[in-house]
Amino acid sequence: MSEEQREHISITELGDPRKPHGQAGEEMLNGMNERHYPVTGWALGFFSFGQNDRILDIGCGGGETLRRMAELVPEGTLTGADYSEVSVRMSREHNREAVASGRMQIVEASVSDMPFADNSFDKIITVESFYFWGDPENDLREVYRVLAPGGTFLIVADIHGGAELDEDDLKSIEKYRLFNPTPEQFSALLENAGFSDVAVHTKEGTKWVCAEGHK
Repeated sequence: MSEEQREHISITELGDPRKPHGQAGEEMLNGMNERHYPVTGWALGFFSFGQNDRILDIGCGGGETLRRMAELVPEGTLTGADYSEVSVRMSREHNREAVASGRMQIVEASVSDMPFADNSFDKIITVESFYFWGDPENDLREVYRVLAPGGTFLIVADIHGGAELDEDDLKSIEKYRLFNPTPEQFSALLENAGFSDVAVHTKEGTKWVCAEGHK
């Protein structure tokens, strides 16, 4: 194992991908902004953006997904939610201009109990965070509550339970207690939470998944 690999593992373990904290958490989030860029770009293609969309990013991490979406909805509003204090701070720093303008807000909150009114958002996304949701069935109902009629919700991840996973994937799933559904399980979870027109997208040659539901 190379020194770079040792450092990566150490930072990930110390930073805690389930709830990033401390300096290692900051370093880990910066790395996630880069590593998740390709899968996020692919998944954003499943949104049909409107210029005035109200968008929520659950588990906003280092804030890169919010930044990208802000460019796509020049007259819209964006909200990030994360239960990690470090993630909230870094997302605000990464998007300081949009936050200062009032077009973006980033709050410390759990997906299990979000401080938003019913039907608040036209689009909701979560990137590489669904693995860690404490009560997926009830948490998805909470997402459905804050999604506006006609809105779209995307769950994005770079591995899924139906993919051909390698040894490193399996070790990470075990070490970090990841919830890693198959495409069929994603469909059932979304439908049981009330979502309609559910579709689960995968990309040939990758382990990526984007589970899509509507209200």
